Amino acid sequence: MEKLVIIPTYNEKDNIRKIIDAVFSLQQDFHILIVDDGSPDGTGNIVKSIQKEHPQELFLAERSGKQGLGTAYIHGFKWALEKGYNYIFEMDADFSHNPADLIRLYDACAKDGGDVAVGSRYVKGGKTENWPWDRAVLSRGASVYVRFVTWIHVKDATAGFVCYKRQVLEAINLDAIRFVGYAFQIEMKFTAWKLGFLIKEVPITFKDRKEGYSKMSKGIIKEGVLGVLKIQWESLFRKYERRVRNSE
Repeated sequence: MEKLVIIPTYNEKDNIRKIIDAVFSLQQDFHILIVDDGSPDGTGNIVKSIQKEHPQELFLAERSGKQGLGTAYIHGFKWALEKGYNYIFEMDADFSHNPADLIRLYDACAKDGGDVAVGSRYVKGGKTENWPWDRAVLSRGASVYVRFVTWIHVKDATAGFVCYKRQVLEAINLDAIRFVGYAFQIEMKFTAWKLGFLIKEVPITFKDRKEGYSKMSKGIIKEGVLGVLKIQWESLFRKYERRVRNSE
């Protein structure tokens, strides 16, 4: 058990079987944990039916109601650490992230010395496809804004396609990660960076979803804008120390 892909879902019945099949077709010993927030469209039931085909590789965590992306990933991180996985991935269910790029993210950590690998739209070779102009401007502007405010040297700090080494997640106090939406991704990378971990960016092509609908909202965007300011302000008065697991 080395590699776990965490995929949060809410109403992804049109994508879920296809994304699971795509990951397993890589034949790279990736396991998958689906964290489903009580999808009323039956996403969880579809996963249960697929588990019969992959009883040792596909897992499902069902939660009651929509609780937010950040809490889904935190749930998945804790589960992965408990089960002994060494490389833990974040990935969307909607094919905006190409499952084949999981291998490149893994290599960036396992072979090229990274502690965190970020699938990046904004490094050389990275790009977006099929995005409306306003969303492209918003995303690019957010990236610049985050770097300006926090001074982090990551060009795509809002990216949600990430590989973490086990040691990174063990060192972070996951219970102290407060944001659940847009700012969650920023807070995780910022904390890893402050703790001295090496973040590598891997160029990817980010494609707009073809099935289902986006979960982006004004509230999520607002959290991102205000959250970045809060993250940086509080960092000025906080001492970042790596958490020692099992010391409690």
